[in-house]
Amino acid sequence: MQVHIQVNDKRSYGQRNPMIYGHFIEHFHRQIYDGIYDPDSIFADEDGFRTDIMEAMKKIKIPILRWPGGCFVSSYHWKEAVGKARTPFFDKAWRVEDPNTFGTDEYLALCKKLDCEPYICTNAGTGTLEEMSDWVEYCNLDYEGQYAKWRIENGHREPYNVKYWSVGNENYGAWEIGAKSAEEWGRLTREAAKMIKHVDPQTELSAAALADVDWNVNLLQDCGEFLDWISIHEYWDMVPEKNDLATYEQCMAYTIDIDHTVDEIRGLLQAMKLDKKIKIAFDEWNLRSWYHPNVHTIRQGVDKKDYLDPRNANDDNSQYTMADAVFTASFLSAMNRNCDIVGMANFAPVVNTRGCIYSYPEGIVLRSTYHVFDLYVNYLGDTIIDVWAEELPVMQVTHKNGEDLEMETIDILATKWSDKPGIALALINKHPMESQKIKLSFSASGNNVKWYGICGETPNSYNDVDKNEVTIFEEDLGDFTSNMEVELHPHSVNIIQIV
Repeated sequence: MQVHIQVNDKRSYGQRNPMIYGHFIEHFHRQIYDGIYDPDSIFADEDGFRTDIMEAMKKIKIPILRWPGGCFVSSYHWKEAVGKARTPFFDKAWRVEDPNTFGTDEYLALCKKLDCEPYICTNAGTGTLEEMSDWVEYCNLDYEGQYAKWRIENGHREPYNVKYWSVGNENYGAWEIGAKSAEEWGRLTREAAKMIKHVDPQTELSAAALADVDWNVNLLQDCGEFLDWISIHEYWDMVPEKNDLATYEQCMAYTIDIDHTVDEIRGLLQAMKLDKKIKIAFDEWNLRSWYHPNVHTIRQGVDKKDYLDPRNANDDNSQYTMADAVFTASFLSAMNRNCDIVGMANFAPVVNTRGCIYSYPEGIVLRSTYHVFDLYVNYLGDTIIDVWAEELPVMQVTHKNGEDLEMETIDILATKWSDKPGIALALINKHPMESQKIKLSFSASGNNVKWYGICGETPNSYNDVDKNEVTIFEEDLGDFTSNMEVELHPHSVNIIQIV
């Protein structure tokens, strides 16, 4: 079967915000300590940050970096981690001691080095409204009040002007320290927003939400007028207690209706006439949840070998295959198509755990998902345009829950650039074994076609310290002609540029 792809570059659906390619970092396992922040590393710069990790992050032009959590933030008190006297504390979310050597000033120094926007998530678990607004004072006021003066005393005369702030993390969940009811959440968020906006009216605020009508109605009725964003999280392959990862085909089943949460929240925002005011921040997402057994449970592990040591399994690079890459590309394509309502997304996390970068003492590994971000950030256009195919091939998959499903094999996204001529297509072949023939059945300006992509020899290809099975290939296809044919490799992510 040959797929005929049609494009109308005169019909645009909008310009995507580069913040949909954002990332996230939390005080969990090796993401910060022994990760991006490692003063003892041979790669450390004068501030303790690993230059090899930062260079990799710069290549994918990280636009925004969410911190410090995640579940961590709901028992985190920022004041203990600024200034010369740092107070170590026991992190009750992850049950480890945090030395507090990486705090607000270090995080903002990292963002400056990366040239990315900071995005601070506040403690709405054990924290107070005043603690949240004090944090904004420290970061954003010029000199007024004790906290701006404290920042200046700590060597930072100019305000950081942090624009993006979130009230809380997943405070709707029983696993979160300081979980709230829907009614409690709406009121708390309103009062927090009032205080934060009184400190700095130019901040943009988000608040924890999910695809739940009762929760969101309470939140939006109470404080919709204060919010600029509504925050949602999703992990599809949930493996917190048992690291039984979905197979390639099971992961493909997760790509069916991958943006269902966006659709549900879009509908609610439209019904409440807030869709022109509030955008969606999909500010924590990944195919697979993090593996951390016997912690977010009623009966917790007692011996560290039962709850702490198992987290090392997140560092097994063989887990991050073309399944992760194809899923990640499918998600990013969906967010591009929803550019009118989704303005931010943050891959969780960027380094180690399920991150797209893995670090070890002698260097880094770029996992398959890293190359997806490289493709989408550096090779796609920024304006979404109309694309269609008369008929797409389908494949049969079995969901992890045992349900047999039918799904389209190819995902198609069409883009152009706002500052130069040309078209770039993102074409994802989800089939594990079969290539897919496509025909570019349209006219296009430009006389050169380039093909960039990743596939790997098998669906289970991965990168590790001693192997590099997933890398970006490049092929020059010559001058563009209408009805040009391209054969997509199995389990592949592809960018076709016509420029």
